[in-house]
Amino acid sequence: MITNFFIPELNNHDVQELWFQQDGATCHTSRATIDLLKDTFGDCLISRFGPVNWPPRSCDLTPLDYFLWGYVKSLVYADKPQTLDQLEDIICRVIADIRPQMFVKVIENWTSRLDYIRASRGSPMP
Repeated sequence: MITNFFIPELNNHDVQELWFQQDGATCHTSRATIDLLKDTFGDCLISRFGPVNWPPRSCDLTPLDYFLWGYVKSLVYADKPQTLDQLEDIICRVIADIRPQMFVKVIENWTSRLDYIRASRGSPMP
């Protein structure tokens, strides 16, 4: 997916500065994967075994984890896709339909999460 989709898609956009954060799943931190990501993102890689270590409590601080995946999944599976093509189409539609106001609320939530983590000295979110 990284070599066949993600990197070619990045090359289609004018991205000046980009950080990539990879979670700590074993398959995501294999030597081959980390080497590929280091070659692609250099010092802008956040991952186990990467130049910047994956932060503790990351799932509490990463909007993809605490918001986007659950939101998208709930809407995608409400339509009960029957084929991979249907699944892909629905995922693309659901993501395209997310309004900018929702992202504003997510960022506001993110800053309150940062405040909580800071005040609780790194404790997980309840």
